Amino acid sequence: MSQLVSALVATFVGFAASVAVVLAAAQALGATPGQTVSWVAGLALAKGIASLWLSWRHRMPIICAWSTPGAALIAAASGVDMAAAVGAFLAAAVLMMATAAFRPLGALVERIPMSIAAAMLAGVIFRFVVAVFDEMRVEPVMVAILLAVFLLARLRNPFLGVIAALGAGLILTFATGQAGLPAGPPTLTQIELIMPRLDPAALIGVGVPLYLVTMAAQNLPGFAVLRAAGYTPPAAACLFVTGLMSFLTAPTGAHMVNMAAISASICTGPDTHHNPGERWKAGLWYGLFWLTIAASAGLLLALIVAMPKALIVAVAGLGLVGSLTGALGQAMANERERFAAVVAFAVAASSLSLFGVGSAFWSLAAGLAVLTLDGLAGRLRARS
Repeated sequence: MSQLVSALVATFVGFAASVAVVLAAAQALGATPGQTVSWVAGLALAKGIASLWLSWRHRMPIICAWSTPGAALIAAASGVDMAAAVGAFLAAAVLMMATAAFRPLGALVERIPMSIAAAMLAGVIFRFVVAVFDEMRVEPVMVAILLAVFLLARLRNPFLGVIAALGAGLILTFATGQAGLPAGPPTLTQIELIMPRLDPAALIGVGVPLYLVTMAAQNLPGFAVLRAAGYTPPAAACLFVTGLMSFLTAPTGAHMVNMAAISASICTGPDTHHNPGERWKAGLWYGLFWLTIAASAGLLLALIVAMPKALIVAVAGLGLVGSLTGALGQAMANERERFAAVVAFAVAASSLSLFGVGSAFWSLAAGLAVLTLDGLAGRLRARS
């Protein structure tokens, strides 16, 4: 029973805390309501199957999640439509599987300074967090209440702060009659396949950064959570399975699934089961719960979309405060790389777009260029 409860809590946290970011990504790409439902259903399906298979096969609680930083990156993209985005999602999934199959590719990714990768992620997320306070000009009372609930709830449990804010927002919305009505009768779920288009700008501006932020901000912390709980995760198998499921579900609009960190921490501790050898069953329950979400995605999203814009924007931004804090800490940790990291952050936080390629790619390029120049200058000074 404890495995079931842990899995249920992890599922609820994983969905409620970040679904607003996925909706923002879908909106940025111009997805129709049907494509948005298909996107979430595809993600839930991929998470459910990957968690079920990996947990059963390796007898450890291997919990998978969708890439929340990846969704934030997609939401910040401009000039990309759904067909080009699906092509980029497929490319990112292929890169993930290639990382599992070819160790040199993983080693190459590891050579990218963490400060630059974290600065890029921080710049992308920054827009969402700032949007919380921008929205306060339109709905000051609602946003102020959500912010207060979030700040108070996180004192007791950091990762449940956004859940409390969402709950407060739902209560406030229905109490004040601000909930809208769905445009039509909602269905349980629907899958719409999208024909991908391999657009070079989208591949470079979305596909490559999506792969990098998923590796740096999701997979590495996810493996760390399992190791901290005393497990030895099969990294290659996990990367290949999540990459494969991402590839298979990309035509539904789903962007990327990966190793979970926060959700995984709920299912790997002693509260799940006193015997570490029995905790893998939480991964099975978790997978089944996500398959249930896949089957009912239409109803769930109809409820969320009926909420006022201020609620969705506030929950999305508050849900990324923790990620922004961690990314900024990593970006600024190395004093010698700090200036380059600030440049990368500024570029990523901007709306820069060159040759059809968005700011996330140029953030990496700018940060690495500044870091290279700093290194050359340092060597020249040492010789003189």
